[in-house]
Amino acid sequence: MAFNSAVFKTRALTAVIFAAVMLCGLLINQWTFFLLFSIIHFGCWFEYQKIIALIYPAYKNISPVHKYGVMLTGWGFMMFMTNEAFATGNFSLHETGWWLMLVMLVCIPVAEMIFSRPFTLKNLGYSLAGLLYISLSWGLMMDIRCRGMMFEGTFLSIDFGWITPIILIASIWINDTMAYIAGSFIGKTPLTKISPKKTWEGTLGGALLAVVAVSITSHAVFGTDWLPVIIIPCIAAAAGTFGDLLESKLKRMAGLKDSGHIMPGHGGFLDRFDSLLLATVFVWVYIRLFY
Repeated sequence: MAFNSAVFKTRALTAVIFAAVMLCGLLINQWTFFLLFSIIHFGCWFEYQKIIALIYPAYKNISPVHKYGVMLTGWGFMMFMTNEAFATGNFSLHETGWWLMLVMLVCIPVAEMIFSRPFTLKNLGYSLAGLLYISLSWGLMMDIRCRGMMFEGTFLSIDFGWITPIILIASIWINDTMAYIAGSFIGKTPLTKISPKKTWEGTLGGALLAVVAVSITSHAVFGTDWLPVIIIPCIAAAAGTFGDLLESKLKRMAGLKDSGHIMPGHGGFLDRFDSLLLATVFVWVYIRLFY
């Protein structure tokens, strides 16, 4: 894959703007974090439903209650995975998420049976797959954010919740960028037919550079132990590659080059977050098991 300077400049400019928006959402406070991933959640869902409708045309016939209700169900799961830091007065995101999921899980099957013509369980199955693919990941991201939060006393609160998401997201970004650059210059061996431009040299080079850069920076800046900041980038690189290939397979089945066009040079929400969707799940499992 030859290096294309025009494409790289477009990707780089978009990446700078994208990184600035992401960092504001990640770092300001827990509410901006939730807002950021809520936007990402709905963006991914709109593109996923477009892709599925191209793969399985009958999915176009789902009722509006089904179409938007499944998104709200996933959003409810994101709320449900928050903790007491996401509450103000008598309002709690955790409790609100529980009730939203309950209402939607009752309304969606009923609406599908009444309004969809013809009714097919396959449509519900594709929506369930979307909940597992998209909403589960962003719900677990909220849990990762909450697990890092430490509160002391009544007036003093110390929030470390953003550190692990930053390490995870940085691992994905560096891996993707370095894999593209390494693959452009030294890539010769195709990785898979699903994504012909990916090479083994680029994939392994990106993973190695991500592990080195993230582990050294995390240890130096945050004072973290070496083991987790080596393992998390390793998990992110491996799972992220499979996440990228999964989305590429879906796009190929749908006959699409990009899932969307919101980010020039990067495509849509699924194009940008495909790696993070899968990596988040495996990093969450690692954190649950060992920390």
